[in-house]
Amino acid sequence: MKIGYSVLIGVLVILFVGFMYLPTQDENTTAAVKAVNQEPDSSEVTLAAPVTAVELEATNNPHLQNVLDSYNEFISNAIARGMAPGAAVAIIHDTSVVFLKGFGLKQAGTTDSIDVHTVFRLGSVSKCFASVLAGALVSDQLINWDDPILKYYPQFQLISPEHTNKVTIRHVLSHTTGLPYHAYTNMIEEHLPLDTLLASLKTVKLFGEPGQVYSYQNVGYSLIEKVVENATRQTFERALTENVFKPLGMYSSSASYLAIMNHPNVAQPHHVVRKQWMPVPISDTYYNVSPAGGVNASIADMALWLKSLLTGGKEIMADTALTEIFEPQVKAISKNRNFNRWKRPRSSYYALGWRVINFQNDQLLYHGGYVNGYRSEVAIDQKNKIAICVLTNSPGNLADLSVPEFFKRYSQKADSIWYWQNLHNPLFVKHTSPASAISHQ
Repeated sequence: MKIGYSVLIGVLVILFVGFMYLPTQDENTTAAVKAVNQEPDSSEVTLAAPVTAVELEATNNPHLQNVLDSYNEFISNAIARGMAPGAAVAIIHDTSVVFLKGFGLKQAGTTDSIDVHTVFRLGSVSKCFASVLAGALVSDQLINWDDPILKYYPQFQLISPEHTNKVTIRHVLSHTTGLPYHAYTNMIEEHLPLDTLLASLKTVKLFGEPGQVYSYQNVGYSLIEKVVENATRQTFERALTENVFKPLGMYSSSASYLAIMNHPNVAQPHHVVRKQWMPVPISDTYYNVSPAGGVNASIADMALWLKSLLTGGKEIMADTALTEIFEPQVKAISKNRNFNRWKRPRSSYYALGWRVINFQNDQLLYHGGYVNGYRSEVAIDQKNKIAICVLTNSPGNLADLSVPEFFKRYSQKADSIWYWQNLHNPLFVKHTSPASAISHQ
């Protein structure tokens, strides 16, 4: 009997100990799910950031290819001659990205080359993005171009209540608020927050009625940030990301100092010191007025953006909104005299976040930017369905000449390009009469 009791007690002890050390049902379930799905614990995994994907399509048009080859040689020679430490170029023709390339170095004195995913600051080309974001919100019926700023930003004040009541989104985006040229731009570089900068506008003496006089702004232009934040209940950067960057797959783009400082692939800005390019730190200046000068992007991102704008912007807005963005609002002299190397401008205007420059038989939608040792240039020729963006990590002649030099080369071959295009890829349209379809010239 004693032996029997001893055996029984031993079995009970073993069962009790085994029960105490069995995993719970939840633990077994978790272990089983991990075994089946082979998913490691999330604390051990860092997901890679998505990479901007651009399909580069080689053109079979020999005349267009000749232009691209010539322009590639121009940029390469300019970098070799020290006109800039580095650059990046995107060219879109019709519906295709036909040229996408990085040139030179992220930082002078190193061997780290610029590629198509290297991020640059855009400076005032940020204004183009702000107007495109506004166009997306107009398409979503969250705002209207002629809404008063007070509707979205009740704290807005100018020196006159009457004047304050009149200023609209259209006036802000066309630089026709009545504020004097570059009002309080100097205070931006003192790192003052946007609220402080905008509050200071109530002390500025005005020199025109809203909508009448062009006067370039950075502080005044950034009133659009307050409109966007009120309409979307998001920060300006988040709204820009959700409404423009994400729909277009622009994964390297951002609108903050923190974002560019945390990005692993960035071109360092440069200034000239004793006739040599010297890298300088990336500054947080102008991120306090992000709509005016705080956007960062790679050339791959810019290619996707320009492709969308050249083909109607359907991924982000209605074509009517895009047409409104590009509509001239006020006469505005363009200071880029280098266009004379191609053609003499006959007239120039400011639209909504874009310049409109008219030449004999040609028109460019254009903007340039400079900030913190970075330069950016964008141009769209809607008639010939071609667009270009050039980014450099230094000021200087390369950026100044980049757009005129391209269009000079393109103009020399334009007739041949389009003759070949129509000969090999005719666009057929149905005629209103019983006659057969005809090639659209």
